[in-house]
Amino acid sequence: MYNTPKIYSFDVARVVALVAVVLIHGQFFMDYAIVDGEPWLNYLINQLCRFAVPLFFLMAGYLIYPSLSQKPFKKARSYCMPLMVIWALWSAIALVMPFNLGTLIQHGYLAEREGYWGFLASTPLNSLFEGGLVHLWYLPALVSAVIIIALFERLRVYGLLLPVAIALYVYGVGAGSYAIITEWSAPIFTRNGPFFSLLMVSIGYAIRRNDWSLPASSARAIALLGLSMHFAEALFLHGKGQLFNMNDFLIGTAVWSVGLFFWLLAKPNLGQSPIWARLSQWVFPMYVTHLFVIIILFNLAGVLGFTQGAKDALVFIGTLLGSYLLVVAVDKTPMSFARLRLRFA
Repeated sequence: MYNTPKIYSFDVARVVALVAVVLIHGQFFMDYAIVDGEPWLNYLINQLCRFAVPLFFLMAGYLIYPSLSQKPFKKARSYCMPLMVIWALWSAIALVMPFNLGTLIQHGYLAEREGYWGFLASTPLNSLFEGGLVHLWYLPALVSAVIIIALFERLRVYGLLLPVAIALYVYGVGAGSYAIITEWSAPIFTRNGPFFSLLMVSIGYAIRRNDWSLPASSARAIALLGLSMHFAEALFLHGKGQLFNMNDFLIGTAVWSVGLFFWLLAKPNLGQSPIWARLSQWVFPMYVTHLFVIIILFNLAGVLGFTQGAKDALVFIGTLLGSYLLVVAVDKTPMSFARLRLRFA
């Protein structure tokens, strides 16, 4: 089971998922398909891309199973330590990097930064699980999931893992997007930490552990069911006051992403080309750096007075190209993602 052939479809999925993340964070099509003052094209694309991070978690759980199950704490340490070093390093960069060029020019560096520092300090626990920039939440979330799985393995109570993960996910949904109905609260934003990540990583882990599989047709049916559930929930919650594009995960999101994951497993040779493998190796560092590039491009578009369409083109193309060039440059320094992962593993 451990020496399974390479799943080429994972490489394709990583690249597509990264593009989806850029589409979420780039705030595209904000002045298209306006209905009652709301940008529905942006809303729809935003939610259509919500499969991306769950797939990252599922693949992580699937791939870590063999070594984590054999040496839980040793593997958890070697896997998580580099991620937290990268998280701390890029969080520090986010703390000192100006986000608003206009404020910087008019009022100076400290005035531009103090507001952001104050915002992070106002919710210290959430900031701990998120980092210096919002998208970095993914790293502590993945780390927390891996550590919890290792603990369950080491204590030999693995059978409790999925029930606990499901309970945390349901609570996360209830205190997240559904809080407008449930009035539940949580000490941190429930996208952060283990509320969302633990179930996704655990399912990927369980699929590898139990050698589960589904035919491609069944996997597609599950994915379509989950997609329909996600959008039905988003539309229902929108009617209650929860903005349509503000749902990181809903009940249907898990079903949708698991269906997609089983489909990838059923199509292991999809994208069997060296180009996908080469692109895939840059996905993680580009995920970490892409929002920094987006912030720079937002400022550039503002200075140049771009229309929304021109800004969208600049941000989309510029983010993918700029993030790639940035990580290639970083790869030649001591901050290289590959070197950090080797050094601290």
